[in-house]
Amino acid sequence: MTATTDGTGALPPRVAEAGQSTTAPPGAATDAEPPKGREAVERATARAVEHLLTRQDPRGWWKGDLETNVTMDAEDLLLRQFLGVRDEKTTAAAARFIRSRQLPDGTWATFHNGPPELSATVEAYVALRLAGDAPDAPHMTAASAWVREQGGIAATRVFTRIWLALFGWWRWEDLPELPPEIMYLPKRFPLNIYDFGQWARQTIVPLTIVSALRPVRPAPFGLDELHTDPRRPNPPRPLAPATTWDGLFQRMDKALHLYRRFPVGPLRRAALNSAARWIIERQENDGCWGGIQPPAVYSVIALNLLGYDLHHPVLRAGLESLDRFAVWHEDADGAPVRMIEACQSPVWDTCLATIALADAGVPADHPALVRAADWMLDEQILRSGDWAVRRPELPPGGWAFEFDNDNYPDIDDTAEVALALKRVAHPDPARVETALARAARWTVGMQSRNGAWGAFDADNTSPFPNRLPFCDFGEVVDPPSADVTAHVVEMLAVLGKRHDPRTRRGIEWLLGEQEESGAWFGRWGVNYVYGTGSVLPALVAAGIPASHPAVRRAVAWLREVQNPDGGWGEDLRSYRDPEWIGRGASTPSQTAWALLALLAAGERDSEAVVRGVAHLTDTQAEDGSWDEPYFTGTGFPWDFSINYHLYRQVFPLTALGRYLHGEPFAAERLEG
Repeated sequence: MTATTDGTGALPPRVAEAGQSTTAPPGAATDAEPPKGREAVERATARAVEHLLTRQDPRGWWKGDLETNVTMDAEDLLLRQFLGVRDEKTTAAAARFIRSRQLPDGTWATFHNGPPELSATVEAYVALRLAGDAPDAPHMTAASAWVREQGGIAATRVFTRIWLALFGWWRWEDLPELPPEIMYLPKRFPLNIYDFGQWARQTIVPLTIVSALRPVRPAPFGLDELHTDPRRPNPPRPLAPATTWDGLFQRMDKALHLYRRFPVGPLRRAALNSAARWIIERQENDGCWGGIQPPAVYSVIALNLLGYDLHHPVLRAGLESLDRFAVWHEDADGAPVRMIEACQSPVWDTCLATIALADAGVPADHPALVRAADWMLDEQILRSGDWAVRRPELPPGGWAFEFDNDNYPDIDDTAEVALALKRVAHPDPARVETALARAARWTVGMQSRNGAWGAFDADNTSPFPNRLPFCDFGEVVDPPSADVTAHVVEMLAVLGKRHDPRTRRGIEWLLGEQEESGAWFGRWGVNYVYGTGSVLPALVAAGIPASHPAVRRAVAWLREVQNPDGGWGEDLRSYRDPEWIGRGASTPSQTAWALLALLAAGERDSEAVVRGVAHLTDTQAEDGSWDEPYFTGTGFPWDFSINYHLYRQVFPLTALGRYLHGEPFAAERLEG
């Protein structure tokens, strides 16, 4: 029986229960080739190489679609309704996409085969009402009935209720307060804006303006059908005990509501102007903010409320940037469909594609790899950003995830770009070495006090932001994670810094983070399969022997959770329910992550690797691609999930390439 997730919440069987032995001793090998032989693996690798090469942009980059959930599409329509620019073509195309993601019971999930989610269902329902879907249509009555069963609008997240308040469907008074005066909190004071992760910071600052001004535009229809009792849409709830953190912050929110009634006028006006200036200073050259959709949406609304009209250069560029987040295609009937990406990932996709092709045997001086390297070199960020608030003396040198996001380079992209550049024989090696030296200096400088690395900032670990009643939309701080730290350790090892004290501190932190099962938690990918697939190659690259107890425990865990079909999969529910850890339908990307870990640990000839490689070759399409509807990327664990459409191509190709050609930089490790 194959372990699957069916969207019902039922757990798949454990692999051992399905008849697969998990008692093989560590390091056991079969000395076997995949059932179809090495030739089949070579053919699969060659097809995958050809497929990936055809997807490269002439300018050198790769970018796959970045699929999230229908709240992106719903909020885009609500924004256009609020600004008075919603048009029929866009609305109809967005509605087709939203309907295509509706589940049979009338609800919407936030990831493939996931459970229904209340806020996503409410936002999708409202968007379809904007598109003209009648509330008494069967698909709409099913949705509204389920919403009422779950507690109605009152039980949705704060962001959903903010969108509804913009049209009078919810009272501003019934939302948590976050005043713009937060701009003036000192940088070392709790809850200053730099205590928030970069994604939350860019969203919260414009929302302080919106919250202070409390706009209401005429609602085109009512939403009584989404309340459990329209006469009492927000039934009172008791406060948590004052002796708890929740109780303390709830009472702080009540105090902020009282302050709002009697603000200090000059201070409020100055705070609004400071917030607006902060937003405008962080607009990117392409008009977006941080390269991600939510801050752009709220920044446009905030500045418009402060008097910036839609023809102002700042707002015009912002709206144009939002249009670039739209992916258009046609449905089976030839009608246009429009999906909104929360973000775009060209730098991330390009470095991963470069690594995949190089590890699969594409020559290091191949024109495609040189073009990719040239593009990545041009994308290195050589100016300061918000990260410098905590590292003011550190010279820049990182890379961002997106086309334009110079204010927020991230450590994960920087590490992987460096690993990609080391695989390319560039005609100007001095240029590459200069870029790598900058990257290493910046990355090392971003190490947190505990020896590990977060994604965007150093020591972004305040315990307070996540406790605010306003912040119920997912993770809002950026603490160090095993996957990012592992990629940095691997980069430093490849750059000849295996014995650097800062590398050794990162290794010590990783070894201390291994869980009792033998796995590592995955912050930016799902989940323990991703974390373990990131950490093992890094540890081995940094000189930890394959016989080390931590490596053997991880290998044993990966064997234990391998599916009967030879692949690996892990459902997003593992972030909330330990019973799901290591369980889920096999996916190409997660199978590849497990294989990368096992191959690094010296398990090339083991039964687990042989079966995993066979699974990849057996599930490959004729054109060299793989299909992967499941979401294996993570924005916020559980709360915001991502399907990177290029993951299904780059990671399997990397795994097959390393199976055929061995670990990259193995000779350098032996010499070191």
